[in-house]
Formats: sequence, C-alpha cells, structure tokens
Amino acid sequence: MNETRGKKKDKPLIFIAEDSPESLKALYQFLKTEEYRVSAVGNGKQALEMIPELLPDLILLDIMMPEPDGFTVCEQLQNDPATREIPIIFLTARTEKADIVKGFELGAVDYITKPFNGAELLARIDTHLELKFSREALKELNATKDKFFSIIAHDLKNPLQGLLSAAEVLNSYYDAFNEEKKKELIRRFYNSSQQFAALLKNLLTWSMSQQGKIKLTPQKIAIAEIIEENLDLVKENAGKKNITLSAELERNAFAWADKDMIRTVFRNLLSNAVKFTNRGGEVIVKTRIVENRIEIIIGDNGVGIDPEDIPNLFKVDTHITTKGTAGEKGTGLGLILCKEFVEKNNGTIDVVSTPGKGTTFTTSLPLYQLINHGAQPH
Repeated sequence: MNETRGKKKDKPLIFIAEDSPESLKALYQFLKTEEYRVSAVGNGKQALEMIPELLPDLILLDIMMPEPDGFTVCEQLQNDPATREIPIIFLTARTEKADIVKGFELGAVDYITKPFNGAELLARIDTHLELKFSREALKELNATKDKFFSIIAHDLKNPLQGLLSAAEVLNSYYDAFNEEKKKELIRRFYNSSQQFAALLKNLLTWSMSQQGKIKLTPQKIAIAEIIEENLDLVKENAGKKNITLSAELERNAFAWADKDMIRTVFRNLLSNAVKFTNRGGEVIVKTRIVENRIEIIIGDNGVGIDPEDIPNLFKVDTHITTKGTAGEKGTGLGLILCKEFVEKNNGTIDVVSTPGKGTTFTTSLPLYQLINHGAQPH
C-alpha cells in the first residue's frame, strides 16, 4: 500500500501507520476515494523506515502499535529535523486524557478516535494540511525577503563601489594621468558597470517573478539560435581569459517554452561557466533529443563545485557566492532564476560537478513536435 512522493502540484500524501488490518484498509480506501495519495504500513518499525524517505504531508499514527508504539514513533520523528514539521494526528480507541495529553506533549497536532467518522477525519486532515502549507509558504516568503535584502545590502555594493571609485579618480585627476592610466580606469569603470548591470537585471527579473508579474508565454523556439545568441554575449569575457567556446547543436530541434525565460536561463548558465573556468579553459554546449525532450548540456573544465554546496545551489534560503577565476562576483541568484524558469516551462535542470575538474549543467525541455501533434509535454 505505497505510493512514492510526487511533485508539489500533486495531491497531498497521507501516511498511515495502523496495526489493525481492518482499520488500515478502511482508512486507506476512504482517503483514496477522497483522491489523496496514500502510503500505509502496519507497525512502528516500518513507519520509522519509510517516513524519512517519503516525507509525507501528514501522518495518521496509531498509538497502540507494536515495534514500537505510536508515542515512540512520534518522539523519534519530532527529534529528526527532516520530519519534525510533518503534522501527526494520533489514531486511538482510547479516550483517556493522560494519553491525549501525552500525545500533544510529544508533538502531535490532533487526535481521532476509532472507529473514525469520515467527515470529522477529513475536516481535521484538511485543517492541518492547510496550516502546514501556510507555514511553508510563509517560510518561503521570509527567505525570499531575506535574500532580496541580502543582495541589496551586500552583493550590489561591491560593483557600485567600483563604479564610484573609478568615477571619483577620473573626475579628480583626469588631466594628471597618462593615456594608459586613463584607459585602465575606464576599463575598471566599464567592468564594474557590466557587473552591476548583470546583477541588477537578475534582481529585477527575480523580483518580478516573485510578484507574479512575468507571464508565461510558451512558443516554438529554436534552441540552437538562443544558445548561439548567448554565446555571442559571453564571447568578450571568454576572450579576456582565453577560454574556448564550442557548440554541437541540433539545428532542427525546437522546444515549447517561453523564449525570454529560456534566454535568461542560458545567459546565466553560460556566464557562470565562463566565470568559473580558468584561463585557457573550455566551455562546451551540446544539445540532443532524448525521447520527447530536448536536453541542453553546458559543461566546463573549471574550478568545480564542492559536493556539500550542490544540494543548496537552487535554494533561495541558502546564500552561496564564490568568486570567479578572475575575481568576478555574483549573488547566487542566477541559478535560482534558472531553476524557477525551467520548471515553469515543464523542464528540469541538473548539475554534476567535480572540484578542480569542472561542472556540467543539463537542462531538459519539452519538444515542440509534441505540441504540434496534439500531445502534451511532461
């Protein structure tokens, strides 16, 4: 009686731990009829093994279970950071106040007496799911706010300071400098301007996305053209570090996606590849058709990413910034935008990296041909 965890847009996943076969079957069938996703086990040991793997949205937990009982299961789940936020509703045939109080003290959010009443069970489940999702949404909003202010307070300050410094020196001592010194200061001014503009563009795009002001407009797009357009944009920076840019592209492959969003994705991925590749290195872009998808692989032989940082690359509540091989700076916001925009277009983005050897990002998008022939992408 198991279903694996799906994407967030799926129905909530309810986990049942109940040692009575009759009660387990009744609960399972009732919740399936209500179109919940359901996973169920018959003892506490199995519950403790499966819950951290599935991370359900809510747990219905029998108190009087063997191997161990529901109180022990609840206590262990509350002590695990990965599971402590999952609401637990106790199932009990007993109505002693001591048991109910003990359940609340251990971290349960509610209880249901057996035999259960269907309407009451659904009302309690819906209430606690709504509370859980509201807490998660609030946490995400707070993380977004914190990220926004962190970028304004720290990451935009450096290029802006570079602009002001170069402008001040030029304004005060222009006539005293020789041509070479003037050119050096102008280059500093230009580089800081470029960095500031790129950071600001990502920040404004992300801000609009968070406010729901970016409309998704999928269309037939030529991936090769977008890749080549963005290769041209990074060519100058790559040239400064003598980095070779190469591409092996499927010319007749079209994706079904929002062109501006996908353009933003590849601008960020290619900029990062150049930023974190050493002088004389290489950045390679390849595309390939895999069943009903088009995959875009952007690889470099640069500095790579520490394994412990990879799970946090796309998280808004984690601040990861690393200087490029020429001292380039960033906010970490570009990759968050990439993931958000790719997923809005029914796509996926994955990363494989080895420190000191390089990084490969693989983006997968639905093929246009599927839409053209009436099929739906997935």
